[in-house]
Amino acid sequence: MHQTCVLPAWCSPSSSPSGRPRAASHSDKKRLDAMAATAAAIPARPCIALRRRRIYRTHCLATMASSPQPQQAQRAAVLAIGTANPSNCVPQDEYVDWYFRVTKSDHLTKLKAKMKRICYNSGIKQRYFYHTEDTIRDHPEFIDSALPSLGARQAILASAVPELTAAAATRAIAEWGRPAGDVTHLVFATSSDAHMPGADLRLASLLGLRSSVQRTMVYFHGCSSGSAALRVAKDIAENNRSARVLVACAELTVNFFREAHEDRPETLIMQSLFGDGAGAVILGAVATGGRPADSVVERPLFELVSASQTLIPDTEDAAAGQLADGGLVFRPSPRMPGLLRQLIEQYLVEAVAPLGLGGRWNDLFWAVHPGGPAILDSVEAALALAPGKLAASRRVLREYGNMSGVSVIFVLDELRRRRGELAGGFGVMLGLGPGFTVETMVLRAASGAKRKAP
Repeated sequence: MHQTCVLPAWCSPSSSPSGRPRAASHSDKKRLDAMAATAAAIPARPCIALRRRRIYRTHCLATMASSPQPQQAQRAAVLAIGTANPSNCVPQDEYVDWYFRVTKSDHLTKLKAKMKRICYNSGIKQRYFYHTEDTIRDHPEFIDSALPSLGARQAILASAVPELTAAAATRAIAEWGRPAGDVTHLVFATSSDAHMPGADLRLASLLGLRSSVQRTMVYFHGCSSGSAALRVAKDIAENNRSARVLVACAELTVNFFREAHEDRPETLIMQSLFGDGAGAVILGAVATGGRPADSVVERPLFELVSASQTLIPDTEDAAAGQLADGGLVFRPSPRMPGLLRQLIEQYLVEAVAPLGLGGRWNDLFWAVHPGGPAILDSVEAALALAPGKLAASRRVLREYGNMSGVSVIFVLDELRRRRGELAGGFGVMLGLGPGFTVETMVLRAASGAKRKAP
């Protein structure tokens, strides 16, 4: 973004050290006349300049290639959704035997029995994975914690993450109905690939986005990454006239696939719940309650009414993770369901009160991150939601498992297929991530939100 500030004379380089204006010279007058002409030609917005601890109000002239001037009453809207999964699908009732076989851990009978109980109670029918038995055979370091494996994992992810994301994005762009070259911004979220330049650059190349597309990476937000990326994209779309933002998110569990170990109980949870997937959303600003002004092709699915992020106090170590020699080490906190049950209503009231929606939870539709049955049960109980209110989240959990931050995009895709439940009303999207961080977004379903994806 190119930004120019037009300053009064007393804030300009020609001011005296005291901050008072001095007599303007002939060259000063010429320069100020030129600046005044520039100010008259471009709409201005207020900002603040600081000098010697005193605050002066000035006007900043923000210009962007995709946004010559702001428009009134614009609200970001979802214009298209695409999803993708790898081809390797493993039924949940077969996963434990498969996992202990490929990790050479069949001798750990107690852990195997425990993992079978976790999988049985997970509410998951199947999951998709990029890695296969051949992958594990070719990389014995993945299942031997004494060996470094981060480099080998990242070598796989460098191509696998953008390629899977490209499949989801291609579907979103096809549904959108405009060429990929019309994408002005790309926001990519992942906790899997950790390269520089990142997966955003490779994705832009795979899709044929123009070289001037403005890219933003959202790294390591975990299960709240999809919601965080949508929040960032909402700000971009609403502040840049004609911007069309591609939001992309992908997670692959090869980053933390490892053998079971008696001293690492979190490994059983991670291997029992998480799956691989990618999601993509096209976002653009529309006149509130209407269609995008620029195109008769586009049809909004959901308006993004408001967005907020909250860190639950004293939970910085909850659900923590880090990249180590053996890949991503993540420790889901057993405190999360209890914290949600205790606090989620308070945070939701703060998020939706300005809209007059607080307390009428069953009047809303819900897109809750399907982190596991305990997470969904806690939200349902805390808000006294009617049976079926979290049906979209439960279906995504059942069919795909927990795909980390990608999951909320799958839930949005599922909701738009349930037109009768939305009826043009308001809803809430909840992303839940490390920290313990709560991402809250108020949505409004556009009329005719159901549309067949390509």
